[in-house]
Amino acid sequence: MSWRGVIEEFRSHLPLDANVEAITLLEGGTPLIDAPRLAEALSISGKLYLKYEAANPTGSFKDRGMTVAISAAVANGADAVICASTGNTSASAAAYAARAGINAFVVIPEGKVALGKLSQAMAHGATVVSIDGGFDEALEIVTELARQCSIIVVNSINPFRIQGQKTAAFEICNELGQAPDYHFLPVGNAGNITAYWMGYQEYHKSKLIGSLPRMMGFQADGAAPIVLHRIVPDPDTVATAIRIGNPASWKGAERARDESGGVIESVTDDEILQAYGILARTEGIFAEPASAAGIAGLKKLGELGRLAASATIVCTLTGHGLKDPTTATSLAVSPPTAPPKVEAVRELLGI
Repeated sequence: MSWRGVIEEFRSHLPLDANVEAITLLEGGTPLIDAPRLAEALSISGKLYLKYEAANPTGSFKDRGMTVAISAAVANGADAVICASTGNTSASAAAYAARAGINAFVVIPEGKVALGKLSQAMAHGATVVSIDGGFDEALEIVTELARQCSIIVVNSINPFRIQGQKTAAFEICNELGQAPDYHFLPVGNAGNITAYWMGYQEYHKSKLIGSLPRMMGFQADGAAPIVLHRIVPDPDTVATAIRIGNPASWKGAERARDESGGVIESVTDDEILQAYGILARTEGIFAEPASAAGIAGLKKLGELGRLAASATIVCTLTGHGLKDPTTATSLAVSPPTAPPKVEAVRELLGI
């Protein structure tokens, strides 16, 4: 049977009435990719898998939560939704609002959203306003506008978002037949680490898995409020999707870390960009810089000998590399030019 989207595949695990129509773009069902060449490059002795969320319809994991949030909003009579965004949320909210035939309003921090993501939101017909401030200020404004105008917020403060995002944990367990020993992922607004832990716990409580993973979250050094135990007023990192100084799901992330025996630590931008390149060269997978934060964290802990030998490890890749073409092109080297002659081209190619 063909994939039906997150809601119909996992409706019994979601807080939606049976008569709620699914607003879906057939999100979910993303590949869990065996990554032996990356494991070798990182000196990981166990099995390494990549949960490639870039395969979702708008190119990021946000679609899992958005299908549930928009479906619930429409069922409750909403004719508009609103969000603050560093990019991926705006793209997803705009797409699902368009699918539902309702309006989407987006507030973004000026100059802090990757062009690929902003272009998606505008292509889907969202009304976008930028502010001279950061994501955290944008979220405060959105929350107040929603209160004043009776519009539903579809950031991860909306509990339906977390409910949808937890389904990625179900898919991993279904495919592996168990939970991994470790689950590595980037941490920005912290909804994803919160959601995965919720999903693993639900499957464990239902006796569908016999153990739980350790949740290993990584923030960027310049945007690491959970690591620093304080709000970061001016977060800064090349990984725009996790450039957040006051995560909405801060407490949920800490619970996931503490209850699982995991960590939330930080990596530098240099470490993120190095992991970004290694991933693309070893496995042929192009992920946005924020995705590489988890890979950078895996590399770091592996080199420090902090991982159990022969463990099963899953890394979530949150979004596609084309979300942030500016970073990709800034790292590219212009190719040499040859005259239009076979021998000249062969010489430059070194073959």
